[in-house]
Amino acid sequence: METITPPKPQSLRSYVEHYLRQAILAGKYKAGDRLVEREICEILNVSRPPVREALRQLEADKLISNELHRGPIVSSMSYKEAEELYKFRALLESFAVAEFSRLATDEQINDLSLAIKKLHEVSDKGDKNLLLSVKADLYDVILSGCGNQLVRESLLKLLDRVSLLRGTSLVQPNRMTQSLKEIDQMFKCIKSRNYEAAKDAAYNHIQAAAKVALAVIAAEQK
Repeated sequence: METITPPKPQSLRSYVEHYLRQAILAGKYKAGDRLVEREICEILNVSRPPVREALRQLEADKLISNELHRGPIVSSMSYKEAEELYKFRALLESFAVAEFSRLATDEQINDLSLAIKKLHEVSDKGDKNLLLSVKADLYDVILSGCGNQLVRESLLKLLDRVSLLRGTSLVQPNRMTQSLKEIDQMFKCIKSRNYEAAKDAAYNHIQAAAKVALAVIAAEQK
């Protein structure tokens, strides 16, 4: 497992929160794992107050939950929760893509082209964490250029929760190939500034990912 190295923090709470968030999203802590305050304090060489503050924020973001007699654990997701998450993601993400298509500078569109090219390059490496990292870079370009800070903040938190599913749709046979075709089509619409078509392409892309991911979740939870 790769080492999680937080950037220089503005506060101890943000330092701890960043470490725990990245550790959860990278799979160091998996669904159902306990987050023991004492162990976190020892790993990061901090006292308990910033750890507790960070845990409260992660609970607010629904990445962890508190269970009676167990304390904070990494959240798991039911089929219904995942279904609702993907529906909300499709709405927000398609809006962000449409606004990016309408508002982005030529430089930002070029940055998106480079991010998509990178996604193609890593698609056949079989490294789930690398795929998720490259997709995160792609989202950063779109959300930086969509012109709506509230949508950016909301979608980033939503994508953190989607990452709890560990990229189930991305690593299914043939899904990555189809996903790249959908993303390429979306970019074609963005590049031509056809924001309505870009919105539809983004929405259909998420719907297709949801169909595959939910089928996996359904099979796992039988």
